[in-house]
Amino acid sequence: QAPPRPAAMPMPAAPQLGARSYILMDFNSNRVIVEKDADARSDIASMTKLMTGYVVFKELESGNASLTDIVPISETAWRTGGSRMFIEPSMEVTLEQLLMGMIVQSGNDASVALAEYLAGSEAGFAEVMNFYARELGMVNSNFTNATGLPNENHYSSARDVALLSQAIISEFPQYYPWYSQKEYTFNGIRQHNRNNLLWRDPAVDGLKTGHTEAAGYCLAASAKDQGMRLISVVMGSSSEQSRASESASLLSHGFRFYETLQLYRAGDQLADGDVWKGETDLVQLGIANDLFVTIPRGRYDDLDANVTLQQTITAPIVAGEELGRVSIELDDDIVADLGLVALNEVPEAGFVGRSWDGMKLWIDGLFEDE
Repeated sequence: QAPPRPAAMPMPAAPQLGARSYILMDFNSNRVIVEKDADARSDIASMTKLMTGYVVFKELESGNASLTDIVPISETAWRTGGSRMFIEPSMEVTLEQLLMGMIVQSGNDASVALAEYLAGSEAGFAEVMNFYARELGMVNSNFTNATGLPNENHYSSARDVALLSQAIISEFPQYYPWYSQKEYTFNGIRQHNRNNLLWRDPAVDGLKTGHTEAAGYCLAASAKDQGMRLISVVMGSSSEQSRASESASLLSHGFRFYETLQLYRAGDQLADGDVWKGETDLVQLGIANDLFVTIPRGRYDDLDANVTLQQTITAPIVAGEELGRVSIELDDDIVADLGLVALNEVPEAGFVGRSWDGMKLWIDGLFEDE
């Protein structure tokens, strides 16, 4: 017998931070737990390198590049200011070394070298960055460079950075552990990861800091505890210390007062639907993706599931076709809502079966009109 679930915990107010904008989001359910001005466009400084890394990972995935590629270092990359991994034009540097220099050391020089290698120029690479930003639904983002150095047309938002962080973690689990690496040595120079939370909290395993005068101090962080993964983004904080403590405050609030539960798995049958004019009278209905919900701790027993189906389901039906919705409600809030899809195909019946069902539908229509 399963142990009784804990009683509902009283819910305190969300932390109020001094940062310009911020967000706390669950990785699996997409539930936003805390937010302030999360869609406000702002300079994001070196958090830009999350998108630079994402593009590189996409190129690796497609086979257009390899970690062992030797990347030429241009004078432009070598002379790029700001944080650096200290590459030089005469060096033989692999793509993997440049990735580590960018992710751990926040090297602007590494970012430019990667951009030039993969797209011919940093401007061309920025076009690819913007393509993927649109694909990910980052509606308040525009990139003009691979580094995050200031440009009036270069911006993003806390929500967009959270979506990008989520994509990196989910799509590239083989590369994500690099974001938890605390230090990296290149050219005889050892540099520490600027994400101080990696030392403060063993649950934190990423992602990226940023700082310019315009952006303030920024941090995209992620942590996993008891199977629950949260993503926080803090933008426009006042200091290196405050961006870390404010991020820690968000993550602590989420883990302490919320829980994320997997209610259904992709392919689970949740309902049957009556089928007209089909070879069979029923179609099995389920969900295409795993369903997670993030709720206040102790409220599982208060969840309500509601299924609505199309009024008339007519063959032929292909597997994956959406034929209804399932919504999960807590009190008066909808905490999840997604499509119910056919788990099996239902071919159209022969002439006699179609005619018979057509007659029944016509008769039912007559009674509905009265």
